[in-house]
Parts: sequence; C-alpha cells; structure tokens
Amino acid sequence: QVQLVESGGGLVQPGESLRLSCTASFSLDYYDIGWFRQAPGKEREGVSCISSGDGSTSYVDFVKGRFTVSRDNAKNTVYLQMTSLKPEDTAVYYCVTGEAYDCSDYGGDTYDYWGQGTQVTVSS
Repeated sequence: QVQLVESGGGLVQPGESLRLSCTASFSLDYYDIGWFRQAPGKEREGVSCISSGDGSTSYVDFVKGRFTVSRDNAKNTVYLQMTSLKPEDTAVYYCVTGEAYDCSDYGGDTYDYWGQGTQVTVSS
C-alpha cells in the first residue's frame, strides 16, 4: 500500500524551530518529493521540493533562508527543517510525490500521493 506519513508538527513560539518528517511505505529513490502547506481558509501552496537525482532543492520565496529540505533514501524519509518560524507559517503541512511530480513545477498538482498532514502552529 502506497503511504506517506508526516510527523513532527506542533505548537511553537515565533522564532522557534521544528523538523517535519515524511516517511514513505515505498522506496523514494526515484521520486521528487515536495512539501505543501494549507492554512485555514487558504489554498494549498507549494513550499519546497527535493529532487531524486542530485538532491537539488527548491523553495518558495517566503521560506527561503528559513526552511531546509533534505532526504535520507535509506530511511525512505524526507525532512523539512523549519527555523525562525512566524505566525504566518501556521498551517497543515503535507508531503507529496508521484511518478509525474517534478521539482521544476513543485507547486503544481501533478502529484499522486500525499500524506494526512501534520499541524504546525506558531503562536505566542
């Protein structure tokens, strides 16, 4: 069964950090993996992506310099390290992938698989 499971969310104060994990039930070796988020009342938006080949990364402007995506293929896991968190980062975060999903269009809807999401709340 194809499954993606996110974890690591929580409630933090502004300026603090969290590391999200996305673990797959299958090998991620040949998949680009993206992170999306959805805040209440807003559309889901692409945040970051890491490619399967050279591990190159992409970030949306409002997280550049604060978020870092990485992968451990041996563990079928992708991470999103989030630092200097802001209240506007509050959202449910999802990881996505699929055979057609590509980091060159990481905000697109070409993914086939996604997890249940993990809630990140940044509040003082």
